Amino acid sequence: MADDVLYEVDGHVATIWLNRPERANAATFQMAEQLREAFVRADADREVRVIVLSGKGKAFCSGDDVEQAWSDDRMAETLRELADVRPPLTPEARVMLDVTKPMIAAVNGAAVGIGMDLALLCDLRIASEYAKFGQVFVKLGLMADVTGLWRLPQLVGLEKATELLLTGDVIGAAEAERIGLVSRVVPADDLLSTAYELAHRVAANPPIAVRHIKEGLRRGIGRSYGELDELAVFVGNGLARLFATKDHREAALAFVQKRLPVFTGE
Repeated sequence: MADDVLYEVDGHVATIWLNRPERANAATFQMAEQLREAFVRADADREVRVIVLSGKGKAFCSGDDVEQAWSDDRMAETLRELADVRPPLTPEARVMLDVTKPMIAAVNGAAVGIGMDLALLCDLRIASEYAKFGQVFVKLGLMADVTGLWRLPQLVGLEKATELLLTGDVIGAAEAERIGLVSRVVPADDLLSTAYELAHRVAANPPIAVRHIKEGLRRGIGRSYGELDELAVFVGNGLARLFATKDHREAALAFVQKRLPVFTGE
């Protein structure tokens, strides 16, 4: 089986590579399966604290490989599942949403359709100057996935998300930064070093606290004032656990001793 997804670990940072550069990293059932396995592997590895997702070659992910994926025998089963009374989340979305560790998308080129979904599912996005983003489903007579309907408005606001979804427009890196879709745009040659510098800065923090912050952000987004008591329960219980960790004690001791702390994730 071809390695359509590559997996590497350097220190506390895992990199997941989409690896079909000859097809602009267009998604197939095989790639999707390997991608899910890679995220599950990274999330289960206690040494991994941050995950970076990027694409080999000139593209991040140009969408579905229509020629290969849509003619796959598994497509018929997928369509049957979608027509069910309660169809599940797209498998890749389910796996990535369940990842407890921060994920950074290093978007090196086109991120279109499911490619943009993969970037949206990450916690942070850094784009090269050549990156492009598009929720082009409407152009194919289709609708956006849950990711586009739920995550995109969180990032860019309802008005801009609606425009992108209804037009199917593809936007460049500068526009993506302007509307808040990505945190920054950097020269292509600096993309990976910038992503890794950010990843290692996050990885240097206490991993249990980082995971609680990630989960807290997910629970907090979109809540009304009347729902804050529920969020307060998560915060209170979380702080009670964090105050009891070895990493918190190490942080306090290092502060008093005026030295850099060493966190173990305990």
